[in-house]
Amino acid sequence: MKLVSWNVNGLRACVTKGFYDVMKELDADIFSIQESKMQEGQHDFAADGYHIYMNSAEKKGYSGTIVFTKQEPLSVSYGIGIEEHDHEGRVITCEYEKFYLVDCYTPNSKEKLARLDYRMVWEDAFRAYLKQLESKKPVILCGDLNVAHQEIDLKNPSSNRQNAGFSDQERNKFSELLAAGFIDTYRYLYPDKVEYSWWSYRFNARKNNAGWRIDYFVISDCLKDAVKDAKIHTDIVGSDHCPVELEIDL
Repeated sequence: MKLVSWNVNGLRACVTKGFYDVMKELDADIFSIQESKMQEGQHDFAADGYHIYMNSAEKKGYSGTIVFTKQEPLSVSYGIGIEEHDHEGRVITCEYEKFYLVDCYTPNSKEKLARLDYRMVWEDAFRAYLKQLESKKPVILCGDLNVAHQEIDLKNPSSNRQNAGFSDQERNKFSELLAAGFIDTYRYLYPDKVEYSWWSYRFNARKNNAGWRIDYFVISDCLKDAVKDAKIHTDIVGSDHCPVELEIDL
């Protein structure tokens, strides 16, 4: 199976920059997107061969996730079942015969870590949700998790320490997720490789490759031997993020 995840930073804008061409080129079995920034009925999808599932934020033009999947899931759920966390369209879970696919757009802690306290509550609730799923069958989590876990995962770690996405608190929560029995597939295969999946629109960051790796495929430990490859498609433009990919033999 080939799985792809991409924060498109607004699907309707990304469509004007070649989204469907990328989708066709990558030809994923499951194509998950984050930050769709749209509501039902605001776009006519041109994705033949895919079942489409969409979770929109109540606030228009904000957040949102969509899953395109060639195989119809056994079930689909939206959110994590906790009202406090389910207003922003951040999670879609698709159940398949052998695994759960969870598409997630993790809340950003914002400038001066204004939303860090909420983020910490979210992290604990979301990890518990994943473990609840995992008690039934293995989990494949993908999405923009809004954290660079290690110093190798961003260009300028020293100057970004305690900024949103690289605070000690956020990094520790990602460590807790891994300690709970999950694997960062890219870093599992490539412990020393330096590639990024997001670049600020400011300061010519992408041109200078001053990026961050904040987009992930994280899987249950029991699936690690099934992983064939993990890729970051740094050459694909259309958003401030690029797509990430997991090839897995299930």
